[in-house]
Amino acid sequence: MACRISELVLNCHDPEWLARFWCDVLDFVVLDPDDHGAIEIGPREGFGGPQPTLIFRPSTEPKAGTLPLHIDVNATDRDMDAELERLLALGARPADIGQTGEEPWHILADPEGNAFCLLKARLDPL
Repeated sequence: MACRISELVLNCHDPEWLARFWCDVLDFVVLDPDDHGAIEIGPREGFGGPQPTLIFRPSTEPKAGTLPLHIDVNATDRDMDAELERLLALGARPADIGQTGEEPWHILADPEGNAFCLLKARLDPL
């Protein structure tokens, strides 16, 4: 038997703000804020389903460069251009990480500057 990704943990300066942003992006809900300021978000069914949850853990350490891991997202109910407009309205912003401009995806940053990609293919919602 193999392992499966169940949670992704991101250190951040404002867990509440990032949790709200990513809840809106992914149509997730807050699952479990803890006593130390971390906030877990995930699908409405909760932890343990086919999608991993995200945990935003407070950190006062300065962010050094780009994260070695980033999130890729795909629209489920609209085309890529409409989803790009939605993400920008939520607070994402275009990010430049050295791309050529010929990529078939968009590179964005969340409100704390963490890069993520909006890919072209539309996926069926889970």
